[in-house]
Amino acid sequence: MTPESTPPAWQRPPGVAAGTWDYVHHGAIARHYDGFVAGTPLCQLDLDYVLRHLTPLIENSFAGTGLPTRPILDLGCGTGRISVPLSHQGLDVLAIDLSLPMLGQLCQRTADSDAKAPPQTTAETKLGRLYPVQANLVQLDGIADQVASAAICMFSTLGMIQGAQNRLQFLKHVRRILQPEGLMIAHVHRHLAALRETGGLGKLIGGAWQAWRQPETEWGDAVYGYRGLEKMFMHRFSKRELTRLFATAGWEVQVIDRVNLHGDGLARSRWNTGGYFIVAQATDQ
Repeated sequence: MTPESTPPAWQRPPGVAAGTWDYVHHGAIARHYDGFVAGTPLCQLDLDYVLRHLTPLIENSFAGTGLPTRPILDLGCGTGRISVPLSHQGLDVLAIDLSLPMLGQLCQRTADSDAKAPPQTTAETKLGRLYPVQANLVQLDGIADQVASAAICMFSTLGMIQGAQNRLQFLKHVRRILQPEGLMIAHVHRHLAALRETGGLGKLIGGAWQAWRQPETEWGDAVYGYRGLEKMFMHRFSKRELTRLFATAGWEVQVIDRVNLHGDGLARSRWNTGGYFIVAQATDQ
């Protein structure tokens, strides 16, 4: 699909900004997405981070008792950059994205990957099942309670949801869908990382002024050009905001790790922090 085939604005669902609406319907961006992000260090870092924190589930999948009865949610899965490796670890994955072009690329990636996989003759070579699902992350009402064991929302997908109430609604849905004590792992960009960018101080001041003048705009919101699209949206977080958001949605925050500005490792100092990984546990309803 091309941007010209984007549905009209009145069909845009809650939490989806105008630029994101164009993005999810852009076929060329989806087709070239894997090549575009191939050299991004964060892609390997977040995959390693997810695999490390899901180690107990991965070990259980090869414990001789079969696959976990509840799948993993990959929220904003894109082309399956993490969904496919998780399925190769023996986990069932519910791969959710609003973009049909992205899900189409995921299906192609899955077909290519399965064709190269060895015959599933032993537990060690058993692949998990992967289920692509088109859905808006704010509107997950169609998924039943406590049907998943864990969830991931990586590569700043949480920040692509426009509006604090919409982000809160999303996290409440995920908590409802996960079994008690299920883990959610997410990545976001840090708001004050803009200070290390050219003109960053001016952007922060301008953002604060705009948020004061326009109630629908929040400090941390940014609109920028991206791959031919003029109005891509991203909300960037402070650590305090991130912690409060998860706590308000009913999550118990376990870990918040700083991601360095280059995205190739964890940061030791605030000054070198470009984003955060957060690990939270679902509490009882």
